[in-house]
Amino acid sequence: MDEELYQAFITESEESITQLNNSLLSLESNPDDTEAIDDIFRQAHTLKGNFGAMGFDNAATVAHAVEDLLDEIRHERLDVTAERMDLVFDGMDLIVDILHDIEENGESTIDPSDTVEEIRAAVEDGGDAGNSNPAASDEADRESVDLGSLAADCVDADALDATTLTHAHVELDAGQMKGVDAGIFLSSIPEDLDVVGANPPRDAIEDGEYGDGFDLFVAERDAAVVESELDGLWKVSTVETTDVSDALAAGDATATASDAPAADSDADAERDASASDETESSADADADAAGDTGADAATDEQAGDDGSEGDADGAESTDGDGEDDADDADEGDGAEQKKEARSISAVKSVRVDVDQLDELHELVEQLVTSRIKLRNAIDVGQTTALDTLDELDKISSNLQNTVMDMRLIPLKKVFDKFPRLVRDLAREQDKRVSFKVEGADIELDRTILDEISDPLMHVLRNAVDHGIEAPDVREANGKSRTGTIRLSARRQHDTVIVTVEDDGSGIDADAVREKAIDKGVATREELDQMPDSEVYDYIFHPGFSTNDEITDVSGRGVGMDVVKTTVESLDGSVSVESDPGEGSTFNIRLPVSVAIIKVLFVQVEDREFGVPIKYIDEISRRDRVQTVNGAEVIVHEETIFPLIRLREALEIDSPEPDDGMVVRIRPDDRQVALHCDGVTKQEEVVVTPLQGPLSGVGGLSGTAVIGDGNVIPILDVSTLQLPADGEQAMREFDPSQLSDTAEEAAD
Repeated sequence: MDEELYQAFITESEESITQLNNSLLSLESNPDDTEAIDDIFRQAHTLKGNFGAMGFDNAATVAHAVEDLLDEIRHERLDVTAERMDLVFDGMDLIVDILHDIEENGESTIDPSDTVEEIRAAVEDGGDAGNSNPAASDEADRESVDLGSLAADCVDADALDATTLTHAHVELDAGQMKGVDAGIFLSSIPEDLDVVGANPPRDAIEDGEYGDGFDLFVAERDAAVVESELDGLWKVSTVETTDVSDALAAGDATATASDAPAADSDADAERDASASDETESSADADADAAGDTGADAATDEQAGDDGSEGDADGAESTDGDGEDDADDADEGDGAEQKKEARSISAVKSVRVDVDQLDELHELVEQLVTSRIKLRNAIDVGQTTALDTLDELDKISSNLQNTVMDMRLIPLKKVFDKFPRLVRDLAREQDKRVSFKVEGADIELDRTILDEISDPLMHVLRNAVDHGIEAPDVREANGKSRTGTIRLSARRQHDTVIVTVEDDGSGIDADAVREKAIDKGVATREELDQMPDSEVYDYIFHPGFSTNDEITDVSGRGVGMDVVKTTVESLDGSVSVESDPGEGSTFNIRLPVSVAIIKVLFVQVEDREFGVPIKYIDEISRRDRVQTVNGAEVIVHEETIFPLIRLREALEIDSPEPDDGMVVRIRPDDRQVALHCDGVTKQEEVVVTPLQGPLSGVGGLSGTAVIGDGNVIPILDVSTLQLPADGEQAMREFDPSQLSDTAEEAAD
């Protein structure tokens, strides 16, 4: 199998499954959502076709069974219930398992028969309840159709020079690929049979968009001949023919009695129908090209935020395009221009091989390093060389920005997986949860995005399991029986803040204290002195869990440890806030991109260290330092920032100078200030994370090679050791302690 085609199949199938899951969730929450059901059928049909075309019949069989069950729901023969949706989701899970099996082994041996039988049974049982004899009903529907009117709608009698017209209702014994079987049948019709009309239109038939059968109209052949000719063709199970030549005479009479504008009106109607068919095909193609547009609509509609309105506007825009096509049907050039415009817009987004992207990224890193070396090596007096270097600066900066942007991927790629996760966990625990998503369009570097999925999953599982109470408990506490979990993201400078908040029971600080004492993490005296806000951080300690019972969801104390470890390995941070009885909020701060960052060089003795610019709020002289509650601090806007002397934190054995500089860190990152001998410059550097025995060293996040070839350590402001008196001062600080003189000095 062609490797490129194989990878495209895997990627597109994963996208379709994610989008389908979210549309199913939207349907479950709102059974009248026609947009969701339409998107479901598009995605299910695409999945079934792709798996069938690639020869993976087991997945195609499951998709076909799911499609049949959903078809009963779409035609209102079955209601949307949690049990039926469980069956549908079981089918989707099996398709995911088959896809993973294919990805790992190149094929799948998973037997889907049990799941398919359960889904089929739900279709048959439910269908019988709503319609005791579906086949008889379909036959009755066909008998009630006025074939003369149908012929008038499907055949242009005015343009047809014929005296005989035969209607044929054809049913095929179609397999998984209805469209393929129908296409083969249509192409095998003998040339001497002049098919002048079809219901549904021929394009729709070839796309598999027909029920048990479809209607054809054949000119200048009697019913017996048409039945004989069609009966032996590909996959034909039955053919029923009827002479409808009277429709031709009725058409002639209507044309004679009517004037020219009426004929024009018929032509316009036909063009409108054609344009409508084209619009539907275009909409489907646009949906496939957009990839995740349907998932946006499903997720946002479930969230009930302003995003759903935007998606609705998008759908209306698609319909509007169709209307424009119909209006411009007479303007041939205009229609061609519109088609060309659609083609041009379709190629604005392309898939890039990840290996090629990583290679390009490495080249940019080398280019940035070479640029720095070159600037340091050039004599200041060589103006020509400096001008050339400035040009290299501009080019490499643009290339760097372009590559970094190429690596940015919307959080939607990760967020789209979670609505189904929350739904299933809530069902397992008999809880009611409304899950809302905001900021899914915020972008992160691909490397970070790959790593953040598991931490977010653990936080969301924690919110459902520990946070949201059972409906009866919530009601007894005066809350809505349905809890709310909100997953949101926002951009702040060069940082993305991902927040998970719930309106559940909150965190019991005393229970955390008791567990910390049992684990030997801290003494009772230490914990009693800590405010609740600091005690909450112990839930990230390895092996720490407030659940006494181990379940499939929690109790082993590994989930939140994974969150902290993974986030900090990405140069990020995680914090938790809680209001007992009202809920909890987890804030995960992540850099937008990795590797190339701007740093400020600070000096300690004769050594240099780098501090990422994104963490710095202010640089000042040492005379800003004050003493509050016995600790050295910087005061800013009635907030104290305890001082970390880098000499002591980094264990540099040399005397402290009388002067120096203070670098105050953004309070959102860490409420501290760093004392150093001086600051020298700021530069972009390529950061290499510490590995092996050096990984996890407190206060250091990595190293960078600068222009003169020296290796500069990059400080990790979140893990630098804060003196004990600084921690105590923060706990006991009261703004009223500041004297007028101290406040003036702070200003």
